[in-house]
Amino acid sequence: MTKNYFYKLFFIGTFFLLTSLSYAQVPATGEFQTKATVVKTIEGLSIYPNPATINGKITIETKTNEAKEIEIYNVVGKKIFSTNLNTKELILPNSVTAGIYIIKIKENNASATRKLIVK
Repeated sequence: MTKNYFYKLFFIGTFFLLTSLSYAQVPATGEFQTKATVVKTIEGLSIYPNPATINGKITIETKTNEAKEIEIYNVVGKKIFSTNLNTKELILPNSVTAGIYIIKIKENNASATRKLIVK
């Protein structure tokens, strides 16, 4: 379950405005609000083998082992693969060559992100 938290910050004094080239002092008083979101993580997540092999398979287990959404990203953040997984085993596609990847897993309302190494 996602929980939203709201914080109120009260500020009195001098606020420093920074840019890449200079800074300026700006007198400031007032009330500011910010929001933080807490995302539930997947319990009992296990991904193996890691490192995996090219065109090999990995096993993704969780406490509940329900259907999952899987996304794999390269190190620059480009999504190279996504699928829905109803079993524990995922066969890595040809687009996943040797390297380091980020694997994002969603199960129910929970999510997790892990590093995946492929040799």
